[in-house]
Amino acid sequence: MDFFNLIFEKQGKIAKVTINRPEVRNALNYQTWTEIEHVLEMVEQDDEIGILIFTGAGEKAFIAGADIVDLKKRSMVETINSKNLSVLNRLASSRVITIAAINGFALGGGCELAMACDLRIAEENAKLGQPELNLGFLPGAGGTQRLTRLVGPAKAKELILTGKIIDAQEAMRIGLVNFTVGPGEAVQEAEKLAGSILSKGPLAVRLCKIVVDRGADTDLVSGLVMENLAQTAIFGSEDRQEGIDAFLEKRKPKFAGR
Repeated sequence: MDFFNLIFEKQGKIAKVTINRPEVRNALNYQTWTEIEHVLEMVEQDDEIGILIFTGAGEKAFIAGADIVDLKKRSMVETINSKNLSVLNRLASSRVITIAAINGFALGGGCELAMACDLRIAEENAKLGQPELNLGFLPGAGGTQRLTRLVGPAKAKELILTGKIIDAQEAMRIGLVNFTVGPGEAVQEAEKLAGSILSKGPLAVRLCKIVVDRGADTDLVSGLVMENLAQTAIFGSEDRQEGIDAFLEKRKPKFAGR
């Protein structure tokens, strides 16, 4: 598939997607969602990739939201079978670690895409929010649910019901983003963070993501059972033995992912 609305790059174990519609502040239309879906399919089939970074073209926007022209054409049936929701659910459950490098406005669907990622880095000039109620509809690609899980129900209601757009510092304070960086530094910091994650045992990284995500949606006792089962599984791996040997021998581990 040829990409028209995004740029896909791969360097070793790190892949990067740049939403490339700067003329409309990287707004998401059906074609863009389809291309993101194809990228996720490619990543799942490429065992070398361990990190997937999302960012936006230009200096003004990560993703400013949905393409309103495209949105106006959507029917009720198309909304029920929403591609944006299915794509973001697939992104959230990806086997790789995903990072949003937020380099400007991340509104509506853009904020929802960032929240579907595992980690979020925002440049100091970034603005985030779910302003859909201003247009008479609600966040429909996970916004009401993922925002609540990240910042709590009271703050989520405040942001959604008022349509308030907050800056990067406020987003970090409430837990919507992990940390902030200077202008133009989000991708570089995302790559640095990716390098740190990739230095860890890949099996343990993958299991940690699963246990944290699934445990967050269950009770503590069930979550602890999942954690123990994951730990038991990893103790039978070559990576676990290599990690211990490397520590005792005072050298860097060479994880094989098995």
